[in-house]
Amino acid sequence: MTTLQRKALLLALAASTFTLAGCQNLSSPVIRFDRQVNYGDAKGVELVTNEFGSTDLQMIAEKMTGSLLETGIFQGRPTVTISTVKNKTSEYIDTTNVMNSIQTTLVKSGKVRFTRSINEMQAGVDELQRQNQSGLYKQNSTAKVGQMTAAKYSLEGELTSIVKQSASTKDVYYKFTLKLFDVQEGTIEWQDEKEIRKTSSR
Repeated sequence: MTTLQRKALLLALAASTFTLAGCQNLSSPVIRFDRQVNYGDAKGVELVTNEFGSTDLQMIAEKMTGSLLETGIFQGRPTVTISTVKNKTSEYIDTTNVMNSIQTTLVKSGKVRFTRSINEMQAGVDELQRQNQSGLYKQNSTAKVGQMTAAKYSLEGELTSIVKQSASTKDVYYKFTLKLFDVQEGTIEWQDEKEIRKTSSR
C-alpha cells in the first residue's frame, strides 16, 4: 500500500469515527440540573398561597380527632364508616385526604374500627365474588358472604368557604364541619367544626 493510499484510509477511518460519536451524542439523553431540591418539614406551616393547603388539612384533622376522642363515645371499639364529605368551596379540594388523615389517627388510637366506606364497598364485593365464584379457592378458606360487620356510626362532613377580595387584599374563610351519626337511630351523636381564615395582600 502506497503512502497516499495509507493517508486516504486514515482520513476515512477518522471521518467515520467522528460521525458515530456525533450520532451517539445526539441519541444520548441530556440531563440538566436547573433547580435545587430540598426536603422540607411535612408539618411546617405552608403559606405559599391563601388557597387550601397541607397546613389547613393537618389543622382540621388534629381538631376533629382530638374532639372525637375526648367525647368517650368510642367505648368497646365500635364500627364507623365514612359516608360523604362534600366540598362546597370554589376550589378543587380532595376531601378524601382530610378524611384519610382523620381515619388514620382514629385507627391508631385503638378505640374504633372502620368498615368500608361507600366508595370502597365495591372492591370488597368484588373480592368476595372472586373468592366464592371463581372456583379457584378451597371452600373452607374463602370469606363467607353475609359476614361483613355493619357500621354503628357514620361520619359525614362538608367544607365551605367565603372569599372576599379587593384590589389589594384577598380574604378566604374556610369552615369544616364533621358529624357522627348513629346509623340505626339517625341521631347526631357528635358534631364539631374547624374555622380557618387566610388573608393575603399585594
